[in-house]
Amino acid sequence: MSALALRGVGKVFNPGSDQEVRAVHGVDLSAERGEFISVIGPSGCGKSTLLRLIGDLTPPSSGTVLVNGKTPARARLDRDYGMVFQSATLLEWRRVQANVELPLEIMGMDAAERSRQAAAMLELVQLDRFANHYPWQLSGGMQQRVAIARALAFKPSILLMDEPFGALDEMTRERMQSELLRIRAETGTTVVFVTHSIPEAVFLSTRVVIMSPRPGTITEVVDIDLPEPRSDDTREDQRFFELLTDVREGLRAVEDS
Repeated sequence: MSALALRGVGKVFNPGSDQEVRAVHGVDLSAERGEFISVIGPSGCGKSTLLRLIGDLTPPSSGTVLVNGKTPARARLDRDYGMVFQSATLLEWRRVQANVELPLEIMGMDAAERSRQAAAMLELVQLDRFANHYPWQLSGGMQQRVAIARALAFKPSILLMDEPFGALDEMTRERMQSELLRIRAETGTTVVFVTHSIPEAVFLSTRVVIMSPRPGTITEVVDIDLPEPRSDDTREDQRFFELLTDVREGLRAVEDS
């Protein structure tokens, strides 16, 4: 069973009104378990809308979305996925450990078990020494690692990420990319990742999905055949630069069409 299966998916906001917006149209996409799919395209092409359709944050206007063979609503109830956004959205008055425990608390997990599970996730993102800090005491990159730990706390099979490193400086961003790949390797989580950065998409992904201007549709899927595990040396590899060119040319093609 595929982790994700989208067939003929479209989304129209405010249908039939003067404010009608056709966000995405005719999207077909599948992802196998453990894949890392990056979605890239021009601003306003529907990348984030596509993520929201998968995550049951908005319903499709047409087509079908299946998450682990289930409707997004069922998958959400089954806690099949976690979500990470550009802002870490941590609660400033809760310590780091308490922030990671929050979804487990909402689930009704007993205090001892949620403490144990949150501690394990903080160790996974290498922030266990900061469990008693407040978010405002951490750097931006550390806050995003807390957000990832929180999203993984209930062990989802799929992680949806909407430009989570977009606000970070370049060096921190590269470190976070390597951290994310390490976490994915340890957890086996399927990742769908929205980005505007071509190097980020190529470095992280097993496949890069290129979308057209609105209404967004998938125009090309680039297979990323870089060896794993990836490292700083990967960014200097000739194949890395070839794949950058492939994705860049795919984006230019949709912008010129």
